[in-house]
Amino acid sequence: MESPLSAVKRPRSFKPKKRLPKDIVGKYMFVLPGLLFLAVFMLFPIGYNVYLTFHNVTVFNIMSGYEFTWLDNYKAVLTDTVFLQSVKNSVVFTTLCLLFQFVIGLALALFFNKTFPGRGLFRALLLMAWMIPLVITGTLFQWMFAGEYGIINHFLLWANIIEEPIYWVSNEQTALYSTIIANIWIGIPFNMVILLAGLQSLPTDIYEAARVDGASKWRQFFAITLPLLKPTLFILVMLGIIYTFKVFDIILIMTKGGPLYASTVMPFYAYEQAFINYNFSIGATITTVMLALLIVVSLIYLRIARKEDEA
Repeated sequence: MESPLSAVKRPRSFKPKKRLPKDIVGKYMFVLPGLLFLAVFMLFPIGYNVYLTFHNVTVFNIMSGYEFTWLDNYKAVLTDTVFLQSVKNSVVFTTLCLLFQFVIGLALALFFNKTFPGRGLFRALLLMAWMIPLVITGTLFQWMFAGEYGIINHFLLWANIIEEPIYWVSNEQTALYSTIIANIWIGIPFNMVILLAGLQSLPTDIYEAARVDGASKWRQFFAITLPLLKPTLFILVMLGIIYTFKVFDIILIMTKGGPLYASTVMPFYAYEQAFINYNFSIGATITTVMLALLIVVSLIYLRIARKEDEA
């Protein structure tokens, strides 16, 4: 006789679903806002910018369909004489700014690394050059370099260095260098602060041993200070290249890229093509080339830094 219990269906064996550990879920939820921010404000604009480089997008067809142009925009940009001039100007601008900002910033960092009365006050006054908005700084330097009433010409005439006023920002030979001087003045405090922090982190016992051995100040600087500052120098050079290579506002305020494109750098030329000539594809192509150049510089920096760590 069949048991009544045999008619009851036995439940299938229950296997609990695998769940992610709570700590992993918490970590992903913690970084989710940052990932969304990067996706919306960085990855999407960069991707759309690259998309524009393969299409013909102007103010006349921006609301209609885009024409796919393959690599025509890159060919037009790379064979454009004004673009090649802007690349040259960007290299000269970046190189000279980094060189003088580093040399003067290092000299000031060594000076403020000493203890003397009023050190904090003077250091704060120097930082004002970095804190002032670039619009104000550019306007001040434009007035200083003015041909008729600029203080630079007034001093040079008073010292009998020149015989007639020089129109610095409107002269094809001096316009770019006028903006370089302005940008050097802006970047010196940043270099000084970074280098001063690196100097204050160096161990003092090495210098005491060097003084006991009779090493001079110059010997200590080249044999101890510079080698120990290598990590700081690498970071400073990398940040300096990125910040200086994309300088735009000083050029716009002081020279507007002129005269005859003598002070036009790559960011300003991209702005001119996109928002003055309304050729959005060419402007996007120029900025994409800039991005590629900065990526190459970053990869070189990472390779050098990796070798330094392994050594």
